[in-house]
Amino acid sequence: MDMDALMLQYADMQKKAAVRKNPSQKSHKRANAPTAEEKEAARQGYSYEQQMEADNRRRANPMDVWLNRYGTVDKDKIQDEADANARLHDIHYLKQLRPEDRIDLHQMTRAEAWTALEHFVSACSHRGLKKILIIHGKGEHSHGSDPVLGPMVKAFIEQDKRLGLSGHPDRNHGGSGATWVILR
Repeated sequence: MDMDALMLQYADMQKKAAVRKNPSQKSHKRANAPTAEEKEAARQGYSYEQQMEADNRRRANPMDVWLNRYGTVDKDKIQDEADANARLHDIHYLKQLRPEDRIDLHQMTRAEAWTALEHFVSACSHRGLKKILIIHGKGEHSHGSDPVLGPMVKAFIEQDKRLGLSGHPDRNHGGSGATWVILR
């Protein structure tokens, strides 16, 4: 296209835009046309003004007005939430709490177990858990005399700042082959 064709095309576009914006075009709606509510009132045989007067004469219950404006407060629910929050900071309660999740490190090397623990603790911390169980075994099948994973788990717990108090569960839940940990 040459410059003259472009200029003609631009001029046509300007004319079309001016026609669309022409202020001489008017809405065909009446200025004081009745609203949908007014039309409904007229259909039922009374005026909209009469309906408004009837609404104004009606009295509202002051208690309902106050409750609609300010709402209600459930003090029992607030107290229960405060008690539950206090329990989660009570060390004796946390020691008796059952572990909320567990990981089994059997058949893993030290490096694999360390990586698995990092991912597991991150996921548990993100989920907001308070107590976890790490099953590492007693080291009876380790090559050599010393267990491999038990000391590694202890070192991991001491280094990770997200982990707090730890201990071993009773014999029925793993004994010295497992370690429970409280997350901060």
